Amino acid sequence: MSRLRGRRLPLAVLVGALAALIASVVWPAGGGFERTGPTAGTAARAGPVRDLAGADRAAERFAGRWDLRVGEVMQFSENYYAELLDAHGRHATEVLVEPGSGAVHLEYGPAMMWNTAYGMMPGHGMTPGRAPGGAPAVGPDRAVRIADQWLRDHRPGLHAARPDAFPGYYTLHTLRDGHVVGMISVNATTGDVWDHTWHGRFLRMREDSDHT
Repeated sequence: MSRLRGRRLPLAVLVGALAALIASVVWPAGGGFERTGPTAGTAARAGPVRDLAGADRAAERFAGRWDLRVGEVMQFSENYYAELLDAHGRHATEVLVEPGSGAVHLEYGPAMMWNTAYGMMPGHGMTPGRAPGGAPAVGPDRAVRIADQWLRDHRPGLHAARPDAFPGYYTLHTLRDGHVVGMISVNATTGDVWDHTWHGRFLRMREDSDHT
């Protein structure tokens, strides 16, 4: 069983991750196959969450297990999303907060399957996604270009915002006329694209004061 910084993943998270691997939307850089309909288990419950402040508190309790803190928090029609940052303000991983139960778990898709530090398959030795000199095989500018190309092909009218670099991948907001619509991720090794299809409609967000 994979470990996150020396701690065992809850069985429910592993089940959810396997479901996400089988069932989420992925677009390889070389061409497009799709998987649909992610499901997931839960890792923590704290009662219903009704606003961004409640989602922030729930995510902070989860983040504290790994000595992380919460950065950006977003509310969608289907769930709440939160970035987790390390002590230096670097992006560590992403979680979802379920509105009805307050359950918090690693986000489907990239956070589980591509994150080389906090995901199901953390890197050993040289971090996957980095060239010998230490630079990502896919840099942030290229990640934006890849995301924009995918959006032109699959979500006309949308474009990608600047990327947030997580271990092994980037996550970018998708925008329409300058307004946030959703999210997309790009693998830092392969350039594969993973569309975040599970959020529903974007409602509002709270940016971390230290978010850069």
